[in-house]
Amino acid sequence: MPVRMEQIDDKLFDKLTGCPLFRGLNREEIAAILTGSSVRIRTFRKGSVIAQAGEKVHFLHLVIGGSVKAEMVDYAGKVIKIEDIFPPRPLAPAFLFGSQNSYPVNLTAAEDVQILSIPREAFLGMMQASQKVLLNFINNVSSRGQFLSSKIKFLSFSTIKGKLAQYLLDISAMYGAGHFLLPHSQSQLSELFGVARPSVGRAMGELNREGIIRTEGKEVRILDSARLSGLLR
Repeated sequence: MPVRMEQIDDKLFDKLTGCPLFRGLNREEIAAILTGSSVRIRTFRKGSVIAQAGEKVHFLHLVIGGSVKAEMVDYAGKVIKIEDIFPPRPLAPAFLFGSQNSYPVNLTAAEDVQILSIPREAFLGMMQASQKVLLNFINNVSSRGQFLSSKIKFLSFSTIKGKLAQYLLDISAMYGAGHFLLPHSQSQLSELFGVARPSVGRAMGELNREGIIRTEGKEVRILDSARLSGLLR
């Protein structure tokens, strides 16, 4: 059904203002942008395929309820989990335009999901009508490009210790110190690296035993940065 003005209640409005594409817009601005015959709210049951890798992107999909799994299948048939997408995130916004605007991953409902679907042409009109929406879209696409760049970098290392070394050195450079708190759990790191969770724990344990790092919970201290850098070769 088309989105109507009365459907944008407080709950939906709160979700949309948290969406990176509508940041800084008030209720009236969001309502004016979204109400119309072309914007719809759709429901997908748990396990349903929302989009498959290679399909053309004709809609800007915003997750407004539930969560979505983004997965990629390699040439050997191994499924690599890219990330979980929670409200109020858009799905594959960087692939909405361009000469190869196809989904790069499989998108599946991890639970019952509600999606706000905006046709590509309608969203283009929204960006032309609102500079805020245009700037938000550009910032979001840039941030996703940076995330995917990091993902590719980690997947390029053949060993888990190499992936972990690159990650720790990146965090160290970000903080400007060799002593910091990990921003991700081991479960999140396993998804980022594309490996099983126990493998991350074993690699972390080996670095501890070898005297390269020392960890206490999420607290990490790099003891030998030269040896840690050597794992990247």
